[in-house]
Amino acid sequence: MRNSLNLRYAANDLRRNKGVNAALVVILVLSAFMMATGAMVMERLVGSVERLFAEARAPHFIQMHRGDYDPAELDRFAEEHPEVEEWLVEEMVGFDSAAIAWHRPETGETGDLSDSLIDNLFVSQNTEFDFLLDETGAIPRPAPGEVYVPVAYQQEYGLQVGDALTVETESGPRDLEVRGAVRDAQMASSLSSSTRFLVAEEDRRDLEEAGGGIPEVIVEYRLTDVDAAADVQRAYESDDALPRDGQAVTYRLMLMIYVLSDGLVAIALVFASLVLIAIALLNLRFVIRGTLEDEVREIGAMKAIGLPHRTIVGLYLPKYRVMTLLACAVGGALAVAATSVLTRGIQVNYIEAPAGAATVLAPVLALVLVHVIVIGICRGVLRGVRRIQVVSALVHGSVHDERQTARRTRRQARRVRRTSLTAYRGGNLGGRLLLTDLRAEAGQWVLIPLVFLLAAVMMVLPMNMLTTFESPRFVTYMGVPEVDVRADLRFIDDLDAARDDVLREMEGDDRLTDVRTLADVTYEVDVTVDGERVRDLLQVEVGDYSGDTIEFFRGESPGPGQIALSVLAADEYGVAVGDDLTIHRDGEPTTVEVSGVYQSITGGGYGAKLHGEATNGAVGHVVYADAVEGVDADAVAAEYDERFTDAAVLPMPEYTRQTLSNLTGSFRSTAVLAGVFGLGVASVITVMFLELRLTRERTRMGLLSAIGFSTREIIAQVRVKTLVAAALGTVLGLVLAATAGESLVGGLLALSGLGIVDLEFITIPLLVYAAYPAVLVGAGYLGAVLRTARLRRADKSAWLTGG
Repeated sequence: MRNSLNLRYAANDLRRNKGVNAALVVILVLSAFMMATGAMVMERLVGSVERLFAEARAPHFIQMHRGDYDPAELDRFAEEHPEVEEWLVEEMVGFDSAAIAWHRPETGETGDLSDSLIDNLFVSQNTEFDFLLDETGAIPRPAPGEVYVPVAYQQEYGLQVGDALTVETESGPRDLEVRGAVRDAQMASSLSSSTRFLVAEEDRRDLEEAGGGIPEVIVEYRLTDVDAAADVQRAYESDDALPRDGQAVTYRLMLMIYVLSDGLVAIALVFASLVLIAIALLNLRFVIRGTLEDEVREIGAMKAIGLPHRTIVGLYLPKYRVMTLLACAVGGALAVAATSVLTRGIQVNYIEAPAGAATVLAPVLALVLVHVIVIGICRGVLRGVRRIQVVSALVHGSVHDERQTARRTRRQARRVRRTSLTAYRGGNLGGRLLLTDLRAEAGQWVLIPLVFLLAAVMMVLPMNMLTTFESPRFVTYMGVPEVDVRADLRFIDDLDAARDDVLREMEGDDRLTDVRTLADVTYEVDVTVDGERVRDLLQVEVGDYSGDTIEFFRGESPGPGQIALSVLAADEYGVAVGDDLTIHRDGEPTTVEVSGVYQSITGGGYGAKLHGEATNGAVGHVVYADAVEGVDADAVAAEYDERFTDAAVLPMPEYTRQTLSNLTGSFRSTAVLAGVFGLGVASVITVMFLELRLTRERTRMGLLSAIGFSTREIIAQVRVKTLVAAALGTVLGLVLAATAGESLVGGLLALSGLGIVDLEFITIPLLVYAAYPAVLVGAGYLGAVLRTARLRRADKSAWLTGG
């Protein structure tokens, strides 16, 4: 009987306040939608990556190497470590992107990969583990003359089955027919510096023997326990007899890179959902408190006849239960559709994971969390029923007790004295009255500034992240100087001669200035692990770092006898600015002083900068240059890229775009969603607030009309109040996003282990501090215009009677 009464009361209330309840439902739907979508995207990503790793039988530890090695030493190492279950050596041959072109026989279309900075490795299919998989998840084994291209290249260049792929070698071009695309468990992320083409073993040997490519191997291990990968890596790197002239990667690191590069959109959606939930809770509190104030005499009567608090609360709570359940149901359904759109890239790069228990539990738990938070806040606000006194409710129509009522009366009297209109001596009486109302009713109007504050934060933070990662200045967070042109040289037989040619041309070009070259060299570093002294491999860039190069988190650029470390490398080796570090190359130890620590997300976040001459025998060279003022850097880069086919010459913005394409794509999607939802919520909340506020102010508006204020003036007062409140909240939101928001994002990135510990937003001031605030405040003002327009047709005489 009681449940039936409660539901009937809830249904009547929902019908009575349709506009307000509809606005609340919309906000709750958006909150549930974004929370469920974020949970589903993350579950799909983790599931797809784990399935790819499982079906491809991804290695648990890999070590890349260039040069000769002794297979017998690898046999010995595997026999000495029982945790090694399987191992293999994959032989590869790497070609520069400029050496690879494609042709479509049916249409005559042509193109090449010269603008790609990724290392292109041609391999044959493994037989034990680490398989490359086609679009169906099968293990393709190409026939001689066939090639399977990486999925990323297929998407970027539109490569199709039947296209001809041509590899330029020293012995002439080698033609291969594209038979499909492959997914790579090792190198699927856009943060990976390499990618693999799958060919027949005969073609791989032919490409290696033809010359023009660089032979390379990957030593790969599968272990009985994946958690033992770190121990195996330390043991491997401490053994001088093993091949290790290259990067080492563990299973956990590969998994983390994929989740970070593709999962940021899910994390951003969850953040936006939490902001929306906060907005929804503010509105629920406002609506519930308003309802209690409007129905205080009825509540007093129910308390007078002996109804317990729980019963009275039970009349109101079902309404919010129904609204929240409806919002969660609608939001969850919308999330299913949105997830299929947001995970298309995941399905392309990885293998779509089958639906399982986690597929259902992830969004359900997210929706349950939304429901619990909302209902918990509703219960908390409705506890105010306990404090309502029967006499105050029935006699004074107040939810406050006698002491609270007296205190409020004294406070209002002081406000009246401070804002009295008795001293009015002409001028704009409406404006004076407006300011008086704002001061006297600040507590009742606080909802609008708070909502616009949160909406501004929700809109601005994703946009600030997007502009930061897209900015040319962001390269300083990648351990790279902010310059105009970058030339990469790798996979060339006579690498040093090619570097000298590019360097000579650039230094003699009067369009370029500040030309410098850096060499990629592998060093060994003495470190202590669990009390045992071992050697770790470290990729070091050797060159001249005088002048402005990169920004340092601590310390400064290295000079003679000095080295600068990335943040993660400094933490790994336990050194700080001013400490000494012993490094080894070709068995020769050198002690250098740590001059500075910088932030870097490339190379897994581990790297170093060593002052010195660009050495011969490096694994790669990078030449940097700035364009003279007035010179088109893009045109210069294109000219050098065409002239030097062995080098990948790009303008720096293009280098940044290629390296961070997944991250910026995620931020762009999130920024659009957050912007649309922020504007929508601001408009809806403004209309809802004014719906309730104007209902309560009918008597006041009637008095103003009776003493001579026109309807236009009354409407203008409401609109200006809304405009002032919205502008105040938006400005405070911008300040919060620029201060606490920057610290929050920097802290999350520091915890992620991405290599950034102190992020400074690189914003577009005109967009963030002019366009966004104008549009957001404009949305609020538009809501006020739409709601107050109905006042023109209202019955003014009914206002004085409260009708």
